[in-house]
Amino acid sequence: MRRLLLIILNLILLLIVISCKSLHVPVSNLWPKIEPYETGILKVSGLHELYYELSGNPEGKPVFVLHGGPGGRSSPYMRRFFNPDKFLIVLFDQRGAGKSKPFAVIKENTTWDLVDDIEKLRNKLNLGKIILFGGSWGSTLGLAYAETYPENVSGLVLRGIFTSTKEEIDHFYNGGVRKFFPHVYDDFISSLQKPDSVSISEFLVDLMLNGTINNRYRLSRLWAEYEIKISSLNLPDSSVDRILEGFNPIAFGLIENYYMANGCFLEEGQLLDNAYKIKDIPLVMVNGRYDMICPPINAYRLHQRLPDSKLIIAEESGHWMGEKNIENALIDAMKEFE
Repeated sequence: MRRLLLIILNLILLLIVISCKSLHVPVSNLWPKIEPYETGILKVSGLHELYYELSGNPEGKPVFVLHGGPGGRSSPYMRRFFNPDKFLIVLFDQRGAGKSKPFAVIKENTTWDLVDDIEKLRNKLNLGKIILFGGSWGSTLGLAYAETYPENVSGLVLRGIFTSTKEEIDHFYNGGVRKFFPHVYDDFISSLQKPDSVSISEFLVDLMLNGTINNRYRLSRLWAEYEIKISSLNLPDSSVDRILEGFNPIAFGLIENYYMANGCFLEEGQLLDNAYKIKDIPLVMVNGRYDMICPPINAYRLHQRLPDSKLIIAEESGHWMGEKNIENALIDAMKEFE
């Protein structure tokens, strides 16, 4: 009887796999859930302390995971893109974000502060060359670090390329997204009640710094909802609410808009112009075909500067890291570095 039940169960699983393939539904290849074997705090300035955690193989190839935002956070989900037997997985929360302290602070918080923080953490952990793995803002930070310290980088796996040009920021804030998500964009703008004389990012930063705590939370929540809704091809409001459960959006809303209002503290076209500095570093880029936040043209332009890089366009995918075609492409990319 037991053997018969096992046969039936295996047949059911086989039918599920076959039906998924026939419907072109990708199956996730995430590695199993793991827990950190070490966590710590690194003081990087007189003001800021970074939370970091280590998981996987202490003797494995070190990979630094760069979360999005700026102002996002790392999560247990991010550990599952790497073979835990092959990699030392380093997650950390950037200044002002996640479990790092102080929370939601923009003082001493620029791209170059974060680049220095990566280097301080690498030295703290006594590591040699590292692999950088990041998406969206994480791709920006990864490029900035690699172009500053190319001798310390053995590889890059980047998703949703964002090089922080005026064109990219303008697309995000001023109507490029509206062409594809008109109701979402218009509802967001109308809820802000912003005067025409000031940019969206500057308006949000001013209110988040000077408004009441309730207003800061309301605006940050609106911003997070807007970005989450446009990040995926088909995301119902109920899923947006679930994603935001237990997430304090204030750091995300404040820090991200502060960075965008300042051009991410980069000269116009700086990351593209300096791409030659990383021409000898293996680079794999993954971009959703229909990424509304970081359109694939960004990745293509970087690929043109770095013809030895590998560019993967994930079909039927937007910006979200969790879309299965993107997820699996990133997992496969990391296998190339094992």
